[in-house]
Amino acid sequence: MRRQTVEHRFVQFIPDDLEEGVVYVSITYATVVHRCLCGCRGEVVTPLDPHRWSLTFDGASISLAPSIGNWSFACQSHYWIERNRVDWSRRWIREEVADGRAFDRAALQRPAKLPFKSPTPGARPAIEPASMWRRMLRALGVRGETAAASDISAETPRTRTGVTRSGTENP
Repeated sequence: MRRQTVEHRFVQFIPDDLEEGVVYVSITYATVVHRCLCGCRGEVVTPLDPHRWSLTFDGASISLAPSIGNWSFACQSHYWIERNRVDWSRRWIREEVADGRAFDRAALQRPAKLPFKSPTPGARPAIEPASMWRRMLRALGVRGETAAASDISAETPRTRTGVTRSGTENP
């Protein structure tokens, strides 16, 4: 039976007998293990690694990314685990599986791109606040190097939909 939710347990060692619907997380061994959520009882192992899967724990639930594609199992199930909920995806065709595996092999050869860098005392931020504001102002249609946030007012006619704030259409 396809599951719609999971329970998570942080453990040091993965137990020999895996319970259905439980996702076991071993931070010590950077590994997440669970029984396939389609009900076929296959053992799914997802190594936590910048090239493979990442785990997010928000204090109450877990999310795994990217999706879990059980292409070696008879069920060939494909799903995401997000905030302890299971989001089922369509089964991939053989060519998609081959392309996905080739992509994964190539990714393992590249240096890992970590999502963030540790802050260093005295280091400058990656995005200068002024340049961030300039990009936002340009996106809103305000031009010029000296543009300031005060240059944007309720009378700015441009919006993303092409309709002004007064409700009339932009040409």
